[in-house]
Amino acid sequence: MFAVALKADPSPTYVLSDTDSAARLEIVPDRGGLATQWQVEGQDIFYFDRDRFTDPALSVRGGIPILFPICGNLPANQYSLDGQTYSLKQHGFARDLPWQVIEQDVTEAASLTLALGSDDATLAQYPFEFKLVFTFKLRGHILELQQAFTNLAERPMPFSTGLHPYFLVQDKSQLEFEIPATEYRNHLTGGIETFDGRFDFAQDEIDLAFQGLTAPAATVTDHHLGRRLTVSWSADYAKLVFWTVKGKDYYCLEPWTAPRNALNTGENLLILEPQQTLTTTVRMAVAFL
Repeated sequence: MFAVALKADPSPTYVLSDTDSAARLEIVPDRGGLATQWQVEGQDIFYFDRDRFTDPALSVRGGIPILFPICGNLPANQYSLDGQTYSLKQHGFARDLPWQVIEQDVTEAASLTLALGSDDATLAQYPFEFKLVFTFKLRGHILELQQAFTNLAERPMPFSTGLHPYFLVQDKSQLEFEIPATEYRNHLTGGIETFDGRFDFAQDEIDLAFQGLTAPAATVTDHHLGRRLTVSWSADYAKLVFWTVKGKDYYCLEPWTAPRNALNTGENLLILEPQQTLTTTVRMAVAFL
């Protein structure tokens, strides 16, 4: 049976549940539309740093931060458009703004739809009127995010988008990866390197973007926790970012439509015509070994 409930925690938090599979998802619309906790059969799938979450001055680490209208950072947090310079901080503003709940549904899944629109504050950073509509759907062992981006401006709207999910891990040496790429750009060195299916978790930080993806899905098998995670994405996602920090119980597997600095370089940048809508989907599925 599917259900959607509301609790105060202390921010209003929506709880999506599927009692048949003991699955639940918590979403905090006021804090960037953030999905904070996902459980399947009583197991936490996401990492979530609640101490950072309670401090608005800190960026959130955990759950699924939403990236829009850029992924990654810009040089000096700046980009140029039509001869004017604008400032945008890393990953854009969608993950920091309050989203509005516009629909709930429990017919075929536990479903919650959120919306975010442009305002004077966003227009100062990104001079395009827009509307985003994201639907979170929980059913069984599957979490699906259906996303719609609408350009309400009178000129083509350039943007990139992505998700930054933090997945819980207890022993990174027990992770096995199936990633549909043979090379990546190392964000820490700037170089292109070959991927042999393994990561050196002795490094203080790993931050890289897989390119030349040959399939729309990646799988991580966690032999310690006894589960397999599959992340899949629709065609507009051109990059898959992997990030983790030594000593932290998370790894991030992030579908991005474009790389860092795409607003300046144009690489893989999405261009949406006036009054048009682009839809994308990211799906996460858990299987127990």
